[in-house]
Amino acid sequence: MSERTYKGSCHCGKVSYEVTANIADVRDVHSLPYLVGDCEVIFSLAGQTSHLDSMADPYTDLEINCRAQLSLLEACRLVNPDARIVFASTRQIYGRPEYLPVDERHPIHPIDVNGINKTAGEWYHLLYGQVYGIPVCVLRLTNTYGPRMRVKDARQTFLGYWLRQIVVGEEIAVFGDGLQQRDFNYVDDAVDAFLLAATRDEAIGKTYNLGDSEVVNLLDLARKLVELKGDGSFKVVPFPEDRKAIDIGDYYSDFTRIKADLGWQPRVGLDEGLRRSIDFYREHGSSYWP
Repeated sequence: MSERTYKGSCHCGKVSYEVTANIADVRDVHSLPYLVGDCEVIFSLAGQTSHLDSMADPYTDLEINCRAQLSLLEACRLVNPDARIVFASTRQIYGRPEYLPVDERHPIHPIDVNGINKTAGEWYHLLYGQVYGIPVCVLRLTNTYGPRMRVKDARQTFLGYWLRQIVVGEEIAVFGDGLQQRDFNYVDDAVDAFLLAATRDEAIGKTYNLGDSEVVNLLDLARKLVELKGDGSFKVVPFPEDRKAIDIGDYYSDFTRIKADLGWQPRVGLDEGLRRSIDFYREHGSSYWP
């Protein structure tokens, strides 16, 4: 475990900040009590997010998404039970939707190891809230994208890889028939949801879907990227067998609950979010891929 301190100011130049980055492994049970000891709010974002990796190496996924989450909660229970925790869960826990849009009452039926372990991590948080009174909130994210996401490969999200491909001039590969429907959240909107969940008492003990009312199939998404970039191309290819086995088909969320409770709804439309992302990687792409 090591620490680094960074100083700076916001883009307006009126607010200065100091950030201490503690470089540690979330699986290190010895560092967690120190890290959470004086926190008022904990954004529990550390996790293994690759569905393919979870199938190839399920034990590592188990350690990160289950055991480490339990260790974090135990550390809070023992040294800082008043810390507000906002846990980043995933729409993947629903599996293949039985109806659309998917609300929080939808059955939980994950179809890969990552989904099972994220479900367990989520339920650990809710249990510690119910039994020990730790103020927790769970956000189920769906296809978060934007600047600074992983784009060098498709291990974490296909859209990140598509952004890289469109910027460097590679042909985008759309799996299957391309008619799979999705909703997307620009990163700034996701951040707003986390801040609301961390500061509003109505969120304590609750589980919320994030999502967007704008739904698009993957063919149209590829067309948008080509149009926004001004050039590029895409092709439709058969599903790789390993991805086909864990594909969820159509998915988009009902986010009525978080809108009603906290007033959250997306503010950045898909076209604008994609445009911002393309512009960012045009300028900074060399820092994000070889």
